[in-house]
Amino acid sequence: MPPTLASLVHHSALKLTVRAGEDRLDVPVRWAHASELADPVPYMEGGELLLITALKLDAEDPEAMRRYVRRLAGAGVVGLGFAVGVHYEDIPEALVRAAEGEGLPLLEVPRRTPFLAISKAVSAAIAAEQYRAVTAGFAAQRELTKQALTDGPEGLLRALAGQVDGWAALYDASGAVVAVAPEWAERRAGRLTGDVDRLRDRPAPASAVVGGEDRVELHSLGTGRRARAALAVGTAAALGTAERYAVHSAIALLTLTTERSRSLHAAEQRIGAAVLRMLLAGECDHARAVAGDLYGGLLDAPFRLILAESASASAARARVEGAVSAVGAVGVVEEVAGAGAGAGAADPGRGGNAAARGGGARSGAGADRAGPGAAAGPGGGAGEAGRAVMGAAVAVGSGGDLLGQLVEVVEAAAARAGEAVLVVPDGERLVVLAVDGGAAVEACGEFATALEASRAAGPDAASAAASTSVAAPVSVEEEELVVGLSAPAGPIAAAAAYKQAEQALSVARRRGRCLVEHEELAAGSVLPLLGDDAVRAFADSLLRPLREHDATGRGDLVASLRAWLSRHGQWDAAAADLGVHRHTLRYRMRRVEEIVGRSLDDPDVRMELWLALKATAAAGE
Repeated sequence: MPPTLASLVHHSALKLTVRAGEDRLDVPVRWAHASELADPVPYMEGGELLLITALKLDAEDPEAMRRYVRRLAGAGVVGLGFAVGVHYEDIPEALVRAAEGEGLPLLEVPRRTPFLAISKAVSAAIAAEQYRAVTAGFAAQRELTKQALTDGPEGLLRALAGQVDGWAALYDASGAVVAVAPEWAERRAGRLTGDVDRLRDRPAPASAVVGGEDRVELHSLGTGRRARAALAVGTAAALGTAERYAVHSAIALLTLTTERSRSLHAAEQRIGAAVLRMLLAGECDHARAVAGDLYGGLLDAPFRLILAESASASAARARVEGAVSAVGAVGVVEEVAGAGAGAGAADPGRGGNAAARGGGARSGAGADRAGPGAAAGPGGGAGEAGRAVMGAAVAVGSGGDLLGQLVEVVEAAAARAGEAVLVVPDGERLVVLAVDGGAAVEACGEFATALEASRAAGPDAASAAASTSVAAPVSVEEEELVVGLSAPAGPIAAAAAYKQAEQALSVARRRGRCLVEHEELAAGSVLPLLGDDAVRAFADSLLRPLREHDATGRGDLVASLRAWLSRHGQWDAAAADLGVHRHTLRYRMRRVEEIVGRSLDDPDVRMELWLALKATAAAGE
């Protein structure tokens, strides 16, 4: 405890006598100060014991003393010490009455007690209190360190709660409560998630004080620009010096734990990248051996493979795919046919390109040399799919904030549900293996739904969604995100799942969707895929000569071709639909062959012409 007026009165060497304010002697004394000014208030800070001899005061004037004492009390002076035997043999009655009226403690200082002795006593008591606080702080630090080493963050929080006589809680990067001590404070900690989210938006280190049932201090944890965790400390009153030492020690220890966790997390990502390469290469047994217990039963149960991509990568890939589509609509059909196949091995061409797309990432363990993941799997293309994920265990860069948010959401959901999840950043892509039907997959879907809603509603609504939902993106600005989700698969079908997720990602990119599940592809239609500008350009170039012919009034070749193809080449049925003789229809189809320079006997030609007609119909042409 800091020195008080009572402790000074009981100091045997000072011989002080209380003349007024006996009921207020428990007030702490910040300092003892001697002043003979008629108005010392401008030089007071509050909490002082003012020592006077009344050299420049008319101490016998009741009105003057009332004004003097009232100013002192208003300035926060906690007591007045009057030296007798100097200018006055006794304390004037006017001063005593004024002190009693204001409730200001008045101490009589005997002549044999110099003011210097009182100042030294106060100084020594303050120094002793500070020493006790520092000693207690070091003891708290030792106890917190011991608990952190033996029982982890949970033990540290229990020790901290005891040190501050309150409660403490730890939050993860998503703002979810990770641990709390004691248990009765769990509900109080849960009500602070909104405040923790706002704290995380500020550059680290950051802190805030929140009122309510308790006085709660929030502190961000981590050395990076963005906080990786947060600590909440709730107490009934403001923290003292010793309690402050304990809180700062806890922040340092938890930050060290967080940074160590980052290193461990990076190592886990490198292991995860290697495990994923092995799975995609068909080396399931090797993958299980390398993973050990790191991913629990994830590799023994049905899982979903999630591919996510940032806007910049999506735009570049869309341009490439658009160029491919312009060469021939057959590419679109092959994509849908591959999606319908579902269980096929990963396509070597597209899987191999993924490695080039991850060029900005660092290779994972063994990625720069031949290894099990580099060998072609039984499906022929599985080896290429394995090389597509180059084990780039790196943090998402500044161009991937939404990817970073998705990682936080998925990992936090998995942690809360006790699920294993494998997350592998791959340049501007993200690869995730999560339990089918689990919390991580559900959180991914909720995140995508919130992101699509925020895009539709505009930036203001996006910010509002971010402040009210854990799964909502905290910032959209110009950045976009596309996600492809595979069908449920097991380890032996990981390469097929990767291909499915990549196909779903491509469709999401084309349709302007945030997330597409592979099951949607087979349940849907090929027609929405024909809305691509490159496909429409192909259709227009293929059908333009026929339209130009029809424009001269020399026949209706486009309508005749559509009717004939819709009737699968049945002359009589198609002619009946057109209301012409079958010989007229045969003549028109020969003219179509002559104009386009291709034979209608070729099924590929018929398919391309049919898709071209569908594409122009979808465009309203």
